Amino acid sequence: MQPASLRTERLVLRPPTPADADAITAACQDPEIPRWTTVPSPYAREDAEDFIRLTGEWWEDGSETVWAVLADDVLVGSIGLHHIADHRTGGDAELGYWIAAPARGHGYLTEAARAVIDWGFAELGLARITWRAVVGNIPSARSARALGFRYEGMHRQFLTSPRGRDDGWIAGLLRTDDRGPVAWPIDLG
Repeated sequence: MQPASLRTERLVLRPPTPADADAITAACQDPEIPRWTTVPSPYAREDAEDFIRLTGEWWEDGSETVWAVLADDVLVGSIGLHHIADHRTGGDAELGYWIAAPARGHGYLTEAARAVIDWGFAELGLARITWRAVVGNIPSARSARALGFRYEGMHRQFLTSPRGRDDGWIAGLLRTDDRGPVAWPIDLG
């Protein structure tokens, strides 16, 4: 698959490059990122270099599409469609993301995610996009809810990371779903 760049009103989404290694390394020093994701901790520059190399391989083999998210030429996060399955026949993928601490609270995540979701449904022909998060990751859940994901449940000891196993929330978005915010049966504050 050919790497794609996306633009929104305030953001540029493009595949990460070696020039992003320092910014990715700096962002991943925030303990909230490895707390809620599979990002290693401690996070070294070599981890960023490996991540950038892998994203190129994933784009090439079509298994994942990962973008660096930039606002005013500053890296503010990373977002991608992971575990892409059968995209040629109306398959599915999982939306994953992190936003750097200084960039949180500016709406960058939902803006970037809308572009990625639209691209996944239009360009990959996906029928479904899944969102998963460690139980308790309220900011991520609020974003998923705002994007129109429907809460589908909690899976016990479902998610794995360097920390071990965690209970996980799961939600889904179908190509045919209304993308407006929806109510969830869990308290998101």
